[in-house]
Amino acid sequence: MQQILNTLYVMTPNAYLHLENDTIRIDVEREKKMQAPLHHIGTVVCFGDVMLSPSIMHRCADEGISIVLLDRNGRFKARLEGAVSGNILLRQAQHRASENLGFSVDVSRSVIAGKIKNARQVLMRGAREAGNVEDQQQLSRAADSLAGSLRNLAIADNLDVVRGIEGDSAKVYFSSLHCLLRTDAREAFTMNGRSRRPPRDRFNALLSFLYSMTMNDCRSALESVGLDPQLGFLHAVRPGRAALALDLMEEFRAILADRLALTLINRAQISAKDFQEREGGAVYLGDDARKTVVIAYQERKQEQIAHPLLETKVPIGLLPQLQARFMARTIRGEMEGYVPFLTR
Repeated sequence: MQQILNTLYVMTPNAYLHLENDTIRIDVEREKKMQAPLHHIGTVVCFGDVMLSPSIMHRCADEGISIVLLDRNGRFKARLEGAVSGNILLRQAQHRASENLGFSVDVSRSVIAGKIKNARQVLMRGAREAGNVEDQQQLSRAADSLAGSLRNLAIADNLDVVRGIEGDSAKVYFSSLHCLLRTDAREAFTMNGRSRRPPRDRFNALLSFLYSMTMNDCRSALESVGLDPQLGFLHAVRPGRAALALDLMEEFRAILADRLALTLINRAQISAKDFQEREGGAVYLGDDARKTVVIAYQERKQEQIAHPLLETKVPIGLLPQLQARFMARTIRGEMEGYVPFLTR
């Protein structure tokens, strides 16, 4: 089993990363803040105004350590990595598969089935634990609606239908998420549907930040097995868009990002004061809150979860890597169809 390599998140403004022997050293205002061995690091993610020395960039490229640049709010800006080491034969197979409409529809159906089933599990669990009848009924109705979406998905025969089902099920799911929040937190975290670029409320701001980190993990997983993260099956191919990474992350949205967001709010680790509203109505996480979320996300990745195909427990942080391997096997024809990860 592959070891989970740490993702190093650097969030302090004007931090300076440089190489010291075989370690990454981080200074702030010429004062050493931390040092980490390179062989423990898989990815370095820099938020905002973070500086990197040429030596650390060259060494990371040599060691296969990706450097990802995000703005302060978690929006992707750029990625630095060394020579691609993927199997060219696998990438050729991926390109052929993307031109096969039947294959694309099959993979897309599986991806969205995984997303809807995992979202439905979140709702059903919430219904069982609901503190009042109204919440229980709304969550149960939403779960039943998602069950209907799954039935429709099973007979979907083109990508537009699959995308339409995904969109409808997402609206139902997000319209019920407030029922999973503590009653006293609902007003502060009112959510009127999913909004992005920019997020328009606190709940969406928290979700967007978590989705950015999940997306980065999925992209790294695909690249590590030799797949091209830009060439997807469900999401349309566009310049600069990691379409296959977006495909892969669909099954992880509810179980990794959404559930963590709910936990952070319900445990009062994140509150209304942790957000900033910008001109034009955009809402973003504050600096201290981003650190809280990153720590919680890293801890979540260390938790063990049962994998139904492997019939063993694995760290949650390894799930994107495992599913990327299943995607590669499906593309090579070694698996009859892609099987998404399903939580219980």
